[in-house]
Amino acid sequence: MAGAGGGGCPAGGNDFQWCFSQVKGAIDEDVAEADIISTVEFNYSGDLLATGDKGGRVVIFQREQENKSRPHSRGEYNVYSTFQSHEPEFDYLKSLEIEEKINKIRWLPQQNAAHFLLSTNDKTIKLWKISERDKRAEGYNLKDEDGRLRDPFRITALRVPILKPMDLMVEASPRRIFANAHTYHINSISVNSDHETYLSADDLRINLWHLEITDRSFNIVDIKPANMEELTEVITAAEFHPHQCNVFVYSSSKGTIRLCDMRSSALCDRHSKFFEEPEDPSSRSFFSEIISSISDVKFSHSGRYMMSRDYLSVKVWDLNMESRPLETHQVHEYLRSKLCSLYENDCIFDKFECCWNGSDSAIMTGSYNNFFRMFDRDTRRDVTLEASRESSKPRASLKPRKVCTGGKRKKDEISVDSLDFNKKILHTAWHPADSVIAVAATNNLYIFQDKIN
Repeated sequence: MAGAGGGGCPAGGNDFQWCFSQVKGAIDEDVAEADIISTVEFNYSGDLLATGDKGGRVVIFQREQENKSRPHSRGEYNVYSTFQSHEPEFDYLKSLEIEEKINKIRWLPQQNAAHFLLSTNDKTIKLWKISERDKRAEGYNLKDEDGRLRDPFRITALRVPILKPMDLMVEASPRRIFANAHTYHINSISVNSDHETYLSADDLRINLWHLEITDRSFNIVDIKPANMEELTEVITAAEFHPHQCNVFVYSSSKGTIRLCDMRSSALCDRHSKFFEEPEDPSSRSFFSEIISSISDVKFSHSGRYMMSRDYLSVKVWDLNMESRPLETHQVHEYLRSKLCSLYENDCIFDKFECCWNGSDSAIMTGSYNNFFRMFDRDTRRDVTLEASRESSKPRASLKPRKVCTGGKRKKDEISVDSLDFNKKILHTAWHPADSVIAVAATNNLYIFQDKIN
């Protein structure tokens, strides 16, 4: 079963092993703020992997073709294109600095030889075209080879320009800029299955855009109260259904998810479905509301399920059952006793993302100490792995890690008190077809794969 459809038994077990493949990024202890990775995304084929950072840059890695001398070896990812997507700006009306940090990247399905992606910071979304050029035209009539215009009176013969080969050049050019539509910070963008529209969500509103139209968007959700003092919740994430172009979901800071159908009305303030797990009164505490806030929501590839990540757990919901989640997986339950100190150092507000494997049989999400968690939905097994340079020898197996919560610590266990909360894995991505994962750890991008080959 291992390796089929994006990772058969990824959460451990004798038949499956994750191993180190690559690490990208500097080793320096002093990490520049601009180099911290803020989003990771595979394209639809998995041949390209894009990362965005706090410095507004987008780096795209391309998977090399499989080596003929080693036909079973998986191709490595190497830098394909790097470009500055966003620059720092200043809003003079509100006296606010607008960070250049890339909040999200979303690929568009490939239609021709070029690739297109959407990238966004807090305020502005851009559509980028990434294209290759390996030929140049020579023999123009009106200009010389160095580009200077020729005197028209000296042109005595008509030349037909010819294409000559040149070194491969990858160009990134902004094709559309979607600006001035969000009062609050954009937290999500999601491309619709119709491949013509996409949504963008901020704290209080969700807008629907057409990819060809930059000066107009439609507001489809608005939860802003007339009096801002009555504000009780904000939108934390939003995503379109992978197959039904009229359906989208958005999650809130109150731990609820609303599914909306755009066919019912132009403004989707009234949801079609409302997903919420009833709270256990016995476990209520000062931190209950903070830790129940949903930081990410993702539809499964099949469109039948969706997954939500809150501070301590990840939940899988069946779209046909609103009353409670189908599965609840504890990510780092041992931190429940540490919530007070996590509140003091602001870690309790960290926004962890989650992702599905290609066959929807497994899910992955991050934790602290550069740990990340995998849950196998079929076998109900789970594993904690670590993104670390210490195990970064080629094809070195990742050893499962265990956290000791109290009592006597075993040899391979790590104590809760010695976890490094500055090392956190917020952003992960899973290859859409193969057992390949990308994990962002501060300024380093780790790529792991299965050890079958």
